[in-house]
Amino acid sequence: MSFNPKYNFEKTQKESGWIPRQKAKQEDYDRIGFMSGLEVHQQLLTKEKMFCHCPAGLYNEHDDFDAEIIRHMRPTLSELGEYDGTALMEFKTRKEIIYRIKNETACTYEVDDTPPFPMNREALEIAIEISLLSKLNIVGEVHITRKQYLDGSIPTGFQRTAIIGVEGELQLPKKKVRLIQLSIEEDSCREISDIGHRRIYKTDRLGMPLIETVTYPDFINPQEVKEGCDYIRFLNRSTNKVRTGIGAGRQDVNVSCKGGSRVEIKGVAHTKWIPELTHNEVFRQWSLLRMRDYLLNKNIDKNKWKIQSTEISTDFPFKNELLKNASLKGLKIIAVNLPDFEGSLSWFTQPGKSFANEISDRLKVIACIEKPNNIHSEVLDESLTNDDLDFIKKNVNAKSGDAQIVFWCEEEDIKTALETIEERCIMALEGIPEETRKSLTDGTTIFERVLPGADRMYPDTDSAPIPLEDDYIRSLEENMPEDIIERYYKLKAWGVPEDVYTYIFSKNLFPLMEEIIEKTGIQESYLGTFIGHKLKFEEGRKSADKEFNYRIILRLFEFLKKENLDFKLAEKMIPFLMEHPKMEFESIILTLKLKRIPKEEILARIPILKLKFAEGKTEIDKVKQRNWIMGQLKNQALGNINLQELSKAINNG
Repeated sequence: MSFNPKYNFEKTQKESGWIPRQKAKQEDYDRIGFMSGLEVHQQLLTKEKMFCHCPAGLYNEHDDFDAEIIRHMRPTLSELGEYDGTALMEFKTRKEIIYRIKNETACTYEVDDTPPFPMNREALEIAIEISLLSKLNIVGEVHITRKQYLDGSIPTGFQRTAIIGVEGELQLPKKKVRLIQLSIEEDSCREISDIGHRRIYKTDRLGMPLIETVTYPDFINPQEVKEGCDYIRFLNRSTNKVRTGIGAGRQDVNVSCKGGSRVEIKGVAHTKWIPELTHNEVFRQWSLLRMRDYLLNKNIDKNKWKIQSTEISTDFPFKNELLKNASLKGLKIIAVNLPDFEGSLSWFTQPGKSFANEISDRLKVIACIEKPNNIHSEVLDESLTNDDLDFIKKNVNAKSGDAQIVFWCEEEDIKTALETIEERCIMALEGIPEETRKSLTDGTTIFERVLPGADRMYPDTDSAPIPLEDDYIRSLEENMPEDIIERYYKLKAWGVPEDVYTYIFSKNLFPLMEEIIEKTGIQESYLGTFIGHKLKFEEGRKSADKEFNYRIILRLFEFLKKENLDFKLAEKMIPFLMEHPKMEFESIILTLKLKRIPKEEILARIPILKLKFAEGKTEIDKVKQRNWIMGQLKNQALGNINLQELSKAINNG
């Protein structure tokens, strides 16, 4: 029986134990040894950037710019005389880095022409406050270090960063999570495009103050990771001193399985993506470990294993469209034989992806060959004909049990591409490579770069240490908000539905809720539901350009109390306030055309409605009776009598 790639993909998916996340149980994660930790990044709300006086938070959303700078990055030795693996990988890509600069948001420091200014003290103070909230031990002296980044995201080739607090913990609703540290650092550039050997950045975000909270790998399932990340973000926002919105908060998620390696899923923009990403990553590693065992059972010697390659003629009448197009473009077409690797290229790794995708991703990132960049002998869609495959196998002298890859590129990229293919296959014989991976919206990931090591960190000789006195730290402790967990317990005690907690904490509306409750006496559970359901819904559909001022909600309920109007009237008024936040409350009442009816007149209708409900009935269901009468009187009551008072009157009447 001939080898069937589609059958192999489905078979290896089943053997890996992969199941949809919605069906996964804790025992599934325990079986494969799910382990995860977080690195949560949060921009700080400061006027200026970290090491210069450029404005922070001033973004250029258009394509105009005042200048372009072109750079080529190269690695440097660490203090111990070592090169960082990530730096070497980036150097191999031969990238040309282009920075697009606006005068309003950049200066000579950011293009590495002048030394740094002293660290932004406003940013440092916020970082210390959040460290204290996180129960971290504050360092006695802040030492600024340099962290190499050769992807071009920082023009200097390194990021200035400093540890503020170490060894803390967070009390989540169901468990404690240990913290390794909290650091303060300068943000990187925004990537505009990355095609071939050319990468373009904007520098408006560069240098903005950013904190990074790092946890131990204490999370044992995907949902816990999301809950932990949400908690850290809520804690940061509780200070009202951090930025919000797209890109202001980003998280890297570290994941591993039993026998696997630490893999960092980089730059996850939304916490709601975390469960699917971590679920798929842990099973990706588990499946790749099964593939390693499968290959080693073929008695492959990983120390002697090598690929064979040859350039194949572009004159051959390829049936495959990718090969035909590559031939027409005049690209070099290279056939590669992978000895004894049959079954690996169609081996399941993630939903809809196989090990061949791992190679394709690296060809894109390291050799800079844009996708689609290869075709292989185990394609799942049968797009490679027998004639094409026979021609390829003949050119590389393939034997039974081998696998083949064909890629196409410019001549100068061939050497790097061949090294990349061989390197990734040898890694497959060893286990799981430590790497950073980019998250995709479908819950899968792609290779981004080699995982950085300690060799990329060294002291910054341009910045003096900053001592932190005990009296200064104690003064910052005096005005800190209460713990998020305490607010969580209060919401539970108030009877607020748990499905609204995330919205309340993400918008930092809990202090406003307390103020509204204190000043109006509104029922806590109703207020929580109003904010988490009605307000959230209207905010999601509003067309106003400016951000809504939530303090209006306090004034709205104060108005309703003063006018002796039912608080539920706010549900009809909030859509108007979302669209027209400066509209007078009285004008909204007039717009709603609510009739002012005396309370006594409404209550007088209750006996009549009770008689009407009882017509033709031998027995009266009191609950159904009350609900029916409430429905009959609701429109008249709204704005004229509190609905709870009306319900009580019906029961007692």
